[in-house]
Amino acid sequence: MNFSLEQLLAFVTVYEQKAFSKAAVKLDKHRTTIGQVITNLEDQLAITLFERVGRTVEPTQDATLLYHYAKQAIEQTRTFDRMALSLSYGGLESVTIAYASFIPQQVLTTIRKVLINDFPHMRVNLLVRSKAEIKQGIQDGTIHFGLVNVFESKVINSIDSMLLRSMAFVPFTGESSILAQLSSNETFTAMKSTRQFVLKSMIDDDMAAKIVLSSQYEVVDQQTLIIRMVQEGLGWALLPRTISQSEYYSEKIIEIDSDTINEAIHVPVSMWCQHSKQVAIVKKSISKCIIDYIQAVDSAVN
Repeated sequence: MNFSLEQLLAFVTVYEQKAFSKAAVKLDKHRTTIGQVITNLEDQLAITLFERVGRTVEPTQDATLLYHYAKQAIEQTRTFDRMALSLSYGGLESVTIAYASFIPQQVLTTIRKVLINDFPHMRVNLLVRSKAEIKQGIQDGTIHFGLVNVFESKVINSIDSMLLRSMAFVPFTGESSILAQLSSNETFTAMKSTRQFVLKSMIDDDMAAKIVLSSQYEVVDQQTLIIRMVQEGLGWALLPRTISQSEYYSEKIIEIDSDTINEAIHVPVSMWCQHSKQVAIVKKSISKCIIDYIQAVDSAVN
């Protein structure tokens, strides 16, 4: 059987909107046109896709089985379209890099330095975004690259995904805090009843069970603010081990020594990007930069 992109788009949109009228508005089509496309598709497939209930529709079991395949087919078609268009264009004049809030500023600064050297005339926008926002931005073309936590993540066909390396997170506290004065066999118990600052993006990425230890935890949007509060002795937090190598953040902050916590919590970081010839060229510079940076930090720590 041969299906048109129009049929697949109509089917997926009606499935998601649960109404012909809403699907028509989203696709900028007349309601009767959408209804006819779906009717023709049902005749072609010889199955019923939607049960009409007043002004709304309910997908049948067959429609639910077909939905994910149709969605993938649309994404693959769009990927092909973007790649084909990119072949006829020159280099990128600007790129937007979106990143999870736990990515250290040193990493981003290093990326910017490399891009200045490799692409001196290219503008680079750096934005903090959630994983969902990064995914949507890459799919609609407003974001070129995303640095995301893939602790819990599914493969997305329309996005080029490259696993970089895991980022090690360890507990830090202020030099003046009570935790800093305890012996290594006392700190773990004390941490469970001491204020813990938790990065919101970690919670959003379904890592709460892995990273929340204290019953007195507080959620904070910005990692730089967490570091500052830890430096002031207001609590403790799991932070990237790389901050111990930073002249900006290492002051008044120390890694908590605990007999119970034997290893760091590793957060896998992937770089998501669009499928295009121009993006692929920039991707090489960014990925090499990040991998080299993490290796250098690992060597310094070890």
